[in-house]
Amino acid sequence: MSQNVLSAFIMTGLAGLTTLLGTVLLFFTKKTNTKFLSASLGFSAGAMIFISFVDIIPKSIDHLSTEFSDKQALLYAILAFFGGMLILAIIDKLIPESNNPHEMTSEGDIEKVQVITQEEKQKKDKDALKKMGIFTALAITIHNFPEGIATFISSVQDPALGLPIAVAVAIHNIPEGISVAVPIYYGSGSKKQAFLYSFISSIAEPIGGLFAYFIFLENATPVTIGLVFAAVAGVMAFISLDELLPAAEEYGNHHTTIYGCIAGMAFMAFSLILLA
Repeated sequence: MSQNVLSAFIMTGLAGLTTLLGTVLLFFTKKTNTKFLSASLGFSAGAMIFISFVDIIPKSIDHLSTEFSDKQALLYAILAFFGGMLILAIIDKLIPESNNPHEMTSEGDIEKVQVITQEEKQKKDKDALKKMGIFTALAITIHNFPEGIATFISSVQDPALGLPIAVAVAIHNIPEGISVAVPIYYGSGSKKQAFLYSFISSIAEPIGGLFAYFIFLENATPVTIGLVFAAVAGVMAFISLDELLPAAEEYGNHHTTIYGCIAGMAFMAFSLILLA
């Protein structure tokens, strides 16, 4: 196994396991630091958007240009980019809104769930809440799989590119861990169960990396690498626009989100200069 592949597995695994950090934070904090979370999600979105358009798509076009004309390479990169966005859009459509972790984003939503859990305990109807947590874990698992593929492939092709992508994905996994842990913990009263389901959803990303390793790397060509790179950019752009920025706005305020987003872009810009 090459050094790049090993590093890619490590980065993909660590990015996925940060889902557990959200679970741990729930156990040790009574109230979510929403302002910090808002800035962090904005930072993650800014980093993803910047790297997608400034670095990943140009790399995609460079790979495609080895087999096609510049105009064709641009066309295929654009189609793959929107194809990546379409994949996640379809996944979101297939998951019922009530079970979609990206539909519960604000502090008010989390507190509402906690209130509901207390009422459910009084009514001895905790099973329904626990079931919601299980479906949320399943939804996050489905979302994390393509993210794992994107992180792994980017890290294998360019470790300097893979690291900031892994960091951005890791940041946005933290509130997902909270989304899983809240209903299961308050529905069952068991920290172990909350941690277990968060762990199951977190390993979807390294499993996505394994899938990419066995299915993609063996048959990789400049064209397939270029198409996958463009699709990865589409996945990251969709995550940022559909999940991270709306969640950041709900957790905090507009300016906190924007400042975090700009900071993420600046971080990626200077990273590219330093690692060039």
